[in-house]
Amino acid sequence: MLLVFSSKAAPNVMMFAEHALLVLKAAGRPYLDALPEQGVIPHDQLAAAIAGIERAMSLDPAHQDSEQDEEEENNNKHPMQLPVSFRQRAFPLLDMMRRSAEADVDVMWEPAHTEW
Repeated sequence: MLLVFSSKAAPNVMMFAEHALLVLKAAGRPYLDALPEQGVIPHDQLAAAIAGIERAMSLDPAHQDSEQDEEEENNNKHPMQLPVSFRQRAFPLLDMMRRSAEADVDVMWEPAHTEW
């Protein structure tokens, strides 16, 4: 399922539920196997959520690789063949959370209304 995260402080962020689940688990949300279709992270809980995501990003194996090794490995691959790291997936939502925390507004999500 495709989800849309929204906040009054930032542009919407779209993410597949399976990827959002990993990011929200890192943020300290108590979801086990599935993410609710709708939800909210209240503005007073954003600081802890941001800290959790930043901690998970620092532990991301893709972050540990040296830039030179990564560059050499990726030179022969088309960009669509490269894996997407946790850091890359989480960053747009993390940015939304940071902006929302500064503005003291909540972050909400719901299913994206698409006609694809």
